[in-house]
Order: sequence, then C-alpha cells, then structure tokens
Amino acid sequence: MRWDVFCRVVDNFGDIGVCWRLARSLANTHGRWVRLWVDDWIALRHLLPAVPEVPAPCLLEGVEIHPWALAEQVTEAAGCVIEAFACHLPEGYLAAMRSRAVAPAWINLEYLSAEAWIEDCHGLPSPDPATGLNKTFFFPGFTERTGGVLREPELFERRDAAQGIDGRALWLARHAAPGGSAASRWMSLFCYENAALEHLLAAWQADAQPTLLWVPAGIALKQVAAHLDMAPVAGASHRAGALTVRALPFLSMRDYDALLAMCDVNFVRGEDSFVRAQWAARPLVWQAYPQADATHLVKVNAFLSRYCAGLDVADGDCLRAFWSGWNQGHDLRQAWPALARRLPRLARHARRWSDELAAQKDLAERLVEFVDRIVK
Repeated sequence: MRWDVFCRVVDNFGDIGVCWRLARSLANTHGRWVRLWVDDWIALRHLLPAVPEVPAPCLLEGVEIHPWALAEQVTEAAGCVIEAFACHLPEGYLAAMRSRAVAPAWINLEYLSAEAWIEDCHGLPSPDPATGLNKTFFFPGFTERTGGVLREPELFERRDAAQGIDGRALWLARHAAPGGSAASRWMSLFCYENAALEHLLAAWQADAQPTLLWVPAGIALKQVAAHLDMAPVAGASHRAGALTVRALPFLSMRDYDALLAMCDVNFVRGEDSFVRAQWAARPLVWQAYPQADATHLVKVNAFLSRYCAGLDVADGDCLRAFWSGWNQGHDLRQAWPALARRLPRLARHARRWSDELAAQKDLAERLVEFVDRIVK
C-alpha cells in the first residue's frame, strides 16, 4: 500500500523537518512505499541539498519526493493519506480519493502538544463535509495515550558519540572558534524574533564563566549580529567579554543533532528542533511558535507541567520563569544566573526525561500500527 504525506511549509523548516523525518522513517524503518508532497521547494533544498534545484520528482533515501502542484494531476490516490498540520489537500487529489473503490486511511497529523485534552481526541475519526470521507486526527504527544514523538533507530548511538570525550574537539577542528574552547560553556541558539535576546547577550558577556554560543544561519544569527555589530555570515566570530559567538552555516540535520548533543544549553523553537533537543538529553529553552493572544503560552505551560514533574520545586520554578520570560520577550539578565547555577541538576533531569520518553513507542511506529488496524 502506498502512503502519501502532504506538507505545506508554514514555520520555515519545522514543518518540512517533521514531515521528512516521518516519511524517511516510514520508508526505511517500516518498509512503507512513501511519497512526500512539498509546496516549498526552497525550504526543502535547505534541509536536503541533494534534491534537484528545479522542482521535479526525485527519490532520496527511499522516499519519493514530489512538488505539491503535481498532486492536482494524480488519478490514483494512496491507500494512506497523511495531511500534515491541516494543510488542506489539493482539489484534484481529493477527487482521486473520492474515486477510490476503498476509501483511503486519511490521517490529519496534528502539531505536537503536551495538553491533556489531546489524549481524548487522539485517534478519533470525523467525517469530512466536502468529501464524505472519514478523517482521523492523530496527535503527537508525550504519553502512551497520544501519537508519540519521532525518533530513528540510530539516534542515540550518534548522540552518545557526539557526547564522547573527543566530540567537542572534533567539532572545533571543523568549526574553529577563536576565543572559545572545548572547556567553555557551550550553547546553541535557534529562535524566532525575540526581544529578550539583547539582554541575554549582555548577561552572557558579563558572566563569570566563558560562554561559546553557536548560531546557525537564519533569523537568530541576524539578531545576534545586529546586537553585537558582527557580520551575519557563516564563519564569522565575535568576542565580547565572556561571550564568544560563532556563526555557523545552515547545518545538515545530522550535524545539528550533534551540536545539540554537545551543548550545555540549547535554545530551540517550533516543533522539530524542540523534539531533537529533548533527544539530545541536555537542558533546553523552548520558544513556541508565536500565536495571537499569546495562546502559544498554553502549550509552553502544558509541556512544563509534564517536564518539571520530576524536578525539585525550586528548580522547576526557575525553569518555568525563564521559559516564560523567553517566550514573552522579557529582560532575563537577572534570571540567567539562577538558571545557570542549576544547569548540572537540569542536565541530569534532561537525561532522565529523554530515557523515559525513549521507553515509549515512537510516532512512526504508532502510526503504522494504527493504520494497519483500520485498513484491515
């Protein structure tokens, strides 16, 4: 049975990152025949430079990748159709779904959430008024009663190798950072526009402990460069007080995972890097995708309620306050020292959280089991 995964890119690289990881896992780990349909070929090529420069069907790592527009011409829909993040399927493809002798398994893959209500909605079918076909809502999450989160079989082996005794030295051999060293406090920064960043950079400059901040190309680098008057280009470095900044190129998925694994603190955003930071088993600070009326803070607080459950109360309160300030653009110069003091304990907690999450089935496995049940 063919599986079609549809992705419209909204959050730059987060949406396509999740969809690509899912498609690759379905094909390579679970032996499914998968086509990935993508509307933003430029974003796709940032993540996967091996795809053609001009949008055209191609095969990469066992996954057929197709430009979104070609889906309008499909005459035979797949047996399983995954509509990622309510992306609204092309009309021509919907017509092909309606014409199937046997209705396809139509899955609406929702955004990841730690909110309690998703457990009651996960896996529920709902008739689509336009087609009359049933669509099932699949909610990724952090408990057994949700759709889980994505991971690949070799993930932890690569993470542990990056965290080995020579991991940082090997990284510095590829990405020299004048003024920084393997003994510095390492941090990575991947964020949206954030008013809190200017003050946090000032706190790191005044810190007693040297900090080496790794910033991949993108919005975060442009902000850092503007605040520190440095060139916003890959390879640039800047030293101010105790802070050394190293600008990186847009990293491959594997290199970004390695960076997360080696850092003492990871600032991440959206969904894909948020999950990868949890698998890195290091302290993290998450910036949720900003939404109107600050509704994204509900998602932040829901996750923290689960994540902080095993933490000392004072440590949990400190983490909550810092995440709240980061997501609301507050001045965190006074909050940073309190968080920094707790990093050793937060690192041990991050490892426990990662191990507990890894004991559950991952998203791709749960999805395969679910679809196999409903198509029989």
